[in-house]
Amino acid sequence: MQTSSSSGLTTSNQKFLKFYSSYCSILRDAHNVPLVLPQNRGTLGQSWDPRLPFPLPSDSFKYLGWCDIEEHSVRGNQLLCPRVREGPSEEELFFRKEEYTLKRRKQVTDAEKWEKRMQENWENCAELNLSFQDLGDLYQVENLKRILHRLIRVEKLWLVDNSLTDLSAIRLPRCRELNVNKNHFTSFKQLPKVPQIQHLSLAENNITSLSGISDFRHTPLESLILKRNPCEFQERYRQLVFSNLPNLKILDGIPKLPEDCSPPEGLRRCLPSGSSGSIPH
Repeated sequence: MQTSSSSGLTTSNQKFLKFYSSYCSILRDAHNVPLVLPQNRGTLGQSWDPRLPFPLPSDSFKYLGWCDIEEHSVRGNQLLCPRVREGPSEEELFFRKEEYTLKRRKQVTDAEKWEKRMQENWENCAELNLSFQDLGDLYQVENLKRILHRLIRVEKLWLVDNSLTDLSAIRLPRCRELNVNKNHFTSFKQLPKVPQIQHLSLAENNITSLSGISDFRHTPLESLILKRNPCEFQERYRQLVFSNLPNLKILDGIPKLPEDCSPPEGLRRCLPSGSSGSIPH
């Protein structure tokens, strides 16, 4: 139970503020960064409460990936939802009048590049969520693709809402589950190569035609989601999908039904095992 103090703050709040202030001090000493509020910065447009400690010096770190923070040993395969979006280019920083952040950037040696590559350790990731990366510039998209090329062991991968248009040069040899909802794909040909895929989600893209879907015919694909794509309104949509993907069991969350097969050959495929194979009248 919380109790009020004479300052008007609860005792639990006081404990938190004491811890928070101590934490700020540790960061200040570790990075030798003065805890000074930037000009014209308040809390939600209000003046700063003098009873509270200064906020963390986020401006000094907001463009850093976890690999660039000193004195830690976190590996990429230990993170399920890492932020891999790179910071703005030098030109963009000047445009934003944030060139002061350039002082913290230094020339990276080949040895440091190799150390960072080992720390990222994407080759050993089995499950990874790279959704909502806010890839506003081409060099950021290329950095994401660089990472995807290294995912040789990933089995579950989420790339939701990244404005992706073409990953056809990417191969994910062990990927069984891929979610690329809310991107800008217009064709199945733009998807990565996923020979072991079992569950594929493509909802809310811009796939207008089923052309190229047969490329997944020889994969173990069992479940496919195409909701809110233009191809969903194609005549005999479900029948065409199932006829091209004989291993498919579920489309848009609905299991394969007898009427989803094109008669007469398709209807025979839908008959339960052990039946005579005759088509009912």
